[in-house]
Amino acid sequence: MADEIARGEDYEQAKVHDVYNRIASHFSSTRYKPWPVIDEFLRALPAGSIGLDVGCGNGKYLTVNKDVYIMASDRSTELLKFAAQHEPHSSVVADVRSLPHPLDRFDFAISIAVIHHLSTAERRTEAVRSILQTLRPSTAETSAGQALFFVWALEQKTSRRGWDEGDNQDQLVPWVLKPGKNQTPEDRPTTHHRYYHLYKQGELEQDIRGAGGEVVKSGYDRDNWWCIARRPG
Repeated sequence: MADEIARGEDYEQAKVHDVYNRIASHFSSTRYKPWPVIDEFLRALPAGSIGLDVGCGNGKYLTVNKDVYIMASDRSTELLKFAAQHEPHSSVVADVRSLPHPLDRFDFAISIAVIHHLSTAERRTEAVRSILQTLRPSTAETSAGQALFFVWALEQKTSRRGWDEGDNQDQLVPWVLKPGKNQTPEDRPTTHHRYYHLYKQGELEQDIRGAGGEVVKSGYDRDNWWCIARRPG
């Protein structure tokens, strides 16, 4: 694995964005069922809420709560073609570290399996800060202005991957892309590697606080760490 000084925008373009554009159709076909924590977060939102899905992928969370409006964004132009089918929600190509949205305006945001693709600690904190800055500042008495983050955990020794404490937190994870229906005998599966930073326990909370946010709630689900965060009022 390249050391952190060699990572950054170009590295992520090659090891994240280009890969997702190549595997978009296959990847989208495997992403269709909302996870319970995210489903609960979205369904609890008041009717009429307006929010963001940052790193929306194929947009599978856009239709969970039909009483809210979501502006979706992703760096993958190919995945956004799937997300764009979920009207009336809108979608736009955007970098999580530089979102094209007005600040202090949105009632909520979700960022599911996105931040762990940023390849340095500084870039991950910048991404969290960028999302939090779009939210309306909230208080302890209201759920408005909250964001839900999900990232892959380092501690997943019971999964098929088997990572745990002591393993390298920076990994290249394979995605095997199989030929399509019209394959020929010469076609072979191809393997594409995506960069992941595996979060250890408490690290996501540290990034949120480092970005100026407050942790409302956190937990572990399906080999992921998650946090609900807010901007202090």
